[in-house]
Amino acid sequence: MKKILLFTAIVFSNIIIAQEKNNTTIDSCSVAKEGVLFKTNAHASYYHDKFNGRKTASGKRFNNNDFTAAHKKFPFGTKLRVTNEANKKSVIVEITDRGPFVKGREIDLSKRAFMDIASNKKSGLVYVTIEILK
Repeated sequence: MKKILLFTAIVFSNIIIAQEKNNTTIDSCSVAKEGVLFKTNAHASYYHDKFNGRKTASGKRFNNNDFTAAHKKFPFGTKLRVTNEANKKSVIVEITDRGPFVKGREIDLSKRAFMDIASNKKSGLVYVTIEILK
């Protein structure tokens, strides 16, 4: 009886190990893993609610619940990974507008993108790393 129990335990442990090896995790960034570092220690802020529904420089309507951003130079449609340097949370955003027009700021994020990476939800500014996705 002991031999049967031992054999059963070994078989089940091998099955579990095999399943763990075949287990692939899919995260939100799996679509575009490769990124080219653009800038570290960049200041990021977010759009005020008053811009919701207005047209952006690309012609699209701005929605604070989308994962979009404004940058002065990137072409419209460029996908960026923006990572909060304090907590390593990141989001993928698409450039749909021009800005920010405040000295020292590198990128304006939609409110949803900003809140997804912010440690302190009451802050209006975070230090981020910006990567261009391929």
